[in-house]
Amino acid sequence: MSASTLPRPRTTPDTATPRRAGSRSNRAGSSSNRGGGFASKLTVNGLLIIGSAYMVVPVLWLVFASTKNAADLYGTSAYALGNFSLFENIANVAKQDGGLFFRWLGNSVMYAGVGAVLGSLISVMAGYAFDKFQFRWKDSLFGFVLVGVLIPNTATVLPMYLLASLVGMTNTIWAVLIPVLCNPFGVYLARVYSASYVPAETLEAARMDGAGPIRSFFSLGLPMMMPGYITIALFQFVGVWNNFMLPLVMLQDQQLLPVSVGISIWQGYSVPQPEFTPMVITGSLLSIIPLLVAFIMLQRFWKSGLTAGSVK
Repeated sequence: MSASTLPRPRTTPDTATPRRAGSRSNRAGSSSNRGGGFASKLTVNGLLIIGSAYMVVPVLWLVFASTKNAADLYGTSAYALGNFSLFENIANVAKQDGGLFFRWLGNSVMYAGVGAVLGSLISVMAGYAFDKFQFRWKDSLFGFVLVGVLIPNTATVLPMYLLASLVGMTNTIWAVLIPVLCNPFGVYLARVYSASYVPAETLEAARMDGAGPIRSFFSLGLPMMMPGYITIALFQFVGVWNNFMLPLVMLQDQQLLPVSVGISIWQGYSVPQPEFTPMVITGSLLSIIPLLVAFIMLQRFWKSGLTAGSVK
């Protein structure tokens, strides 16, 4: 029996054309994807560069301007070092009014530190309660908390001043400390963290072992929510540190003022007395050091809180 070969099927132009057209469309699609990816990366990186410059450039100006005297501030380039020593400017700040600036700085550390630690703890406890407990009017009360997030702090300064004057609390540290303990945005964040970090099964197991609600919170809930607590504390620290209207209205004694209000007073003096301008700039530079220290010390807790949410 002789072997026979089967005829090879012929490729007609009708069947070959769609393949070439399809390959060309794929190449066009891949090139458009590459072009779109490059444009999106360029846009994102450009926005990040602009945002970074917006935050870093003023700080760089403070560093250069703090090395100048009043004459050099207006006679040299903005980003040029002056002939006047930075340490001499710091010495002038320290000598002014018997070192009152460092009293203001200590007041700001106290207000922001106490407000961050206690205010964040109150926010975490409230957010934990809204998430894990069932009680009457729970959703309505949380709705009031969200409304509080929308109200700017400056709108509440005058009502709080009237309330503080009724009880004789104005011109005291309590007039600044007590209002900053309430942080609606912190309560909202704490509820989100509680829902993400604290499993209900863990609390149920603790309840079966005889732990009450308070012990369950401090033994299980709070340690699990520590990244959220640190995050809320950082936001609270910065918010209290930059608070201006509340201490300006509540306090009249210069010994109780925070550094934000104190520097604004020196800024008013600098109009008739230009020698105050270098002290205002140097004081502004010194006033950001506690913020940098707080972020450097707590950034690892903050990073762990941000990355843990992506792993869950």
